[in-house]
Amino acid sequence: MKLLWLLLFPTCLFAQWQPQTSGTDANFRAVSAVSRKVVWVGGSKGTFVRTTDGGKTWRAGTVPGAETCDFRDVQAFSAKEAILMAAGPAEKGQARMYRTNDGGKSWKLIYQTSQAGVFLDGIDFWNRWEGMAFSDPVYGKWFILTTTNGGKVWKRLDPELLPPLQPGEAAFAASGTSLITRGYQWRMNNYQRAWIVSGGAGKGRIFSMPSLGAAWQVTDSPIPAGPTAGIFGLWFDDRGENGLAVGGDYKNEKADWPNVAVTSDGGRTWTAGTPTNPPGLKEAVGRLTSKRLIAVGPSGTCYTDDFGKTWTKIDDSAFHSIACASGQCWAVGAKGTIATIQDVK
Repeated sequence: MKLLWLLLFPTCLFAQWQPQTSGTDANFRAVSAVSRKVVWVGGSKGTFVRTTDGGKTWRAGTVPGAETCDFRDVQAFSAKEAILMAAGPAEKGQARMYRTNDGGKSWKLIYQTSQAGVFLDGIDFWNRWEGMAFSDPVYGKWFILTTTNGGKVWKRLDPELLPPLQPGEAAFAASGTSLITRGYQWRMNNYQRAWIVSGGAGKGRIFSMPSLGAAWQVTDSPIPAGPTAGIFGLWFDDRGENGLAVGGDYKNEKADWPNVAVTSDGGRTWTAGTPTNPPGLKEAVGRLTSKRLIAVGPSGTCYTDDFGKTWTKIDDSAFHSIACASGQCWAVGAKGTIATIQDVK
């Protein structure tokens, strides 16, 4: 009888999303998981939330002086240390980053600019000290910042290292995964790579930095782009060789069109993956186990065990971003939505 039940209801073997109580109605597009116990989330109205007990309890707070900021990305290092990045026009005081070293009790403004055209889209770190942030283009090229001291000081990357963007091309500050960094050591060499994804015109493109300080390269993807469409999120394995990009159109969230691209050579070439199930806009990807990747977006969630060749629907839950650690993932969305999911072994 048990075997018959398993055959009839195989999808029940996969755990479903478990809602969390965030304690706020802020909209979330940023999540960073340090471990199964420590997770940070960033949101609108200068809001952040944090758990240190695996989601049993969440503490919500507001960064003083940042009540008008929309935190679209967060980089957490521990239960005490995290950086929040605000997206919005620099001319309106929205291009900011804050850091806490005491679990959110106090925050320090570590970056702000009023330079016209700057609109921060994402941050990511290779380690506790070295990281990168980027903005929509200024004078036709990405505005990229780097730090080597944990965000205390940020310097702009030389624009000469960057290829020009197409008219209308930009990034989507939708999930905190339009910028990804990966670093590892091999035979005494320290490899630091980075990728940025775009939309807005033509086809979604992937910009890649093969090593820190090297010239960036750019490659077309099979994901269509337009004023409200393109690539929204990116995921790479620890070595930065195998990657998966997802996207869609935020004005037509359930449109059934190509929304997956994959690479196995560090982003030098990209091929089409099978569109997700359910179809439509997907904004981020997280790795639950060594083989299982989960894609989230306003059109629902799904997973793949064969790197985008096939997708299995989880449900229609609408999330904007996902972060995973040690076999557990956390997804966030509008109106204070947080949920977690674990694999069934």
